[in-house]
Amino acid sequence: MAFCLHEDINVILQESCTNQTPEECLEDLLEQIDSITAEVLPLNTVTSLLNMVLEATEKILESPQSASQTELAYYGNRVLKTSEKLISSLVKPTKTSANVSFTLSSVEGRVFMVGPHVTFDEIPPLITSNSSVDIDLVGIAKNNNEKSAAVGFMSYITMENLLKADFFNTTNNTINTMMSTVISVTLPKTTNTKLTKPVNFTFRHIRKFDPSGSLSCVYWNSSEWIVDGCSVINTNSIFTVCSCVHLSTFALIMQTSSRPPKSNSMLDLLNLMCVIVGLLFFILALLTFALCQWSPGVNNVARINICISLLLAHLLFLLTQLLLSRIHPKPVLCKVMAGLLHFLFLSGFVWMLIEAVLLFICVKNLSQIRSKKREVLNSGFLCVIGYVVALVVVGVSAAVVPNGFGSERCWIKTDEGFIWSFLGPVCVILSLNMILMIIIGFSLNSTLMKLNAEVSQLKQTRIMVFKTISQFVVLGCSWILGFFTESSEVLEIIFLILNSQQGTFIFLIYCFFNNEIRQQYWKCFTSLCSRRKTNEGTKNAKD
Repeated sequence: MAFCLHEDINVILQESCTNQTPEECLEDLLEQIDSITAEVLPLNTVTSLLNMVLEATEKILESPQSASQTELAYYGNRVLKTSEKLISSLVKPTKTSANVSFTLSSVEGRVFMVGPHVTFDEIPPLITSNSSVDIDLVGIAKNNNEKSAAVGFMSYITMENLLKADFFNTTNNTINTMMSTVISVTLPKTTNTKLTKPVNFTFRHIRKFDPSGSLSCVYWNSSEWIVDGCSVINTNSIFTVCSCVHLSTFALIMQTSSRPPKSNSMLDLLNLMCVIVGLLFFILALLTFALCQWSPGVNNVARINICISLLLAHLLFLLTQLLLSRIHPKPVLCKVMAGLLHFLFLSGFVWMLIEAVLLFICVKNLSQIRSKKREVLNSGFLCVIGYVVALVVVGVSAAVVPNGFGSERCWIKTDEGFIWSFLGPVCVILSLNMILMIIIGFSLNSTLMKLNAEVSQLKQTRIMVFKTISQFVVLGCSWILGFFTESSEVLEIIFLILNSQQGTFIFLIYCFFNNEIRQQYWKCFTSLCSRRKTNEGTKNAKD
């Protein structure tokens, strides 16, 4: 059956494609449209051809034989290319401005053209039922030699059946849901298509909004949905506004957990109690480092800052989880909390590396025991390194992936590999620490052969090596265990206990197991007891 659409343009379709499969029928139709050479077509011709294409596409989707993802992507690309060609044929030269609109059952289209004598500075937003686009078409026209430009905007009602949300690659534990119609924006018959400013898209949600989900503005790159160059700038339960630095085919996809978060009251209570105990021991360790008298040559700068960083991190984490129902609905506050936690935990690891470096320098200088009171590195310089390195990592991470912070628990999002902005530096630091520990072990063994084993500085260094290795195991290995907590509740409990008791381990290793410090504790305790007895005796005498 032949359709005469415009002058010599005939599109021939077999009646109901009886002798063809739906795929062959669509291919035949697309090839015939590709062969059209007319640069300008009337609106009714374009809408008729679009209807044919989209109806043929629906027949493929209704076919008993399910198309593979590769086939769906292929047909999606072909339909997009043909649609762009057809909407381009609606563009006509104009001196000032002109626009064309159409609405079909499966697609809505808007075309806006500006010429060299346009009388306004910006065009109005192009609006369809479920989306709109705001583009600086006048600015683009000024950058063209012809001083003209055109934008074609199409909103596909059924395109999500071809370019499914499943084409958005995320972690296995998430479900992808298309939250908008698929839209396509092009600059047809425009020589210089460079954007003068980012383009903003407003999507109306076509499905129920889940506050716990994560929204992503994505574009189609011929085989998958990706987020490069696009970001969410505003969202609520009805609309989401996206900003992109390029034109393409766009959509809004929501990622939600494939399994609802389990509410384990016993685990939550255990977490609360363990974190509180850990915080108390962090405070005791800090008071010990600050108030007790330490042997000459002992540098507690790194340990004090490890305690400060981890104390604040665990305290912030505790407050965040207790107030999660109030914090999570506020995306900015949730992201700030996640960024602060990232910074504090990371600075704790940087300080752990600094301590290993200081110990390495101390071991290398053991032959110069008389200079043991000399400070190896300035404390102010160490503080700059300890906190600025972590701050730079967090700043760069936030700049590269602005939406990487603010998961369901106001932590770093695990999708798109952003969790490696934390795990990557941690793995590097743990590797460097391990290398330093091996070098320190060999250096100390070599020194033992040369120096008297009873030299106090040597004995003290051996003890510090043991304590630093213990700290490395306690602080570092618990995070390595965190890689495997998804698969086992037992591992999750072990990780929770080890990670929350870092303050306890630091207190035990450096304070309680230190004989000199333990003696000072005893003196302080006996002094308080004797003072109490004296006060009671004085009170009884007065009575």
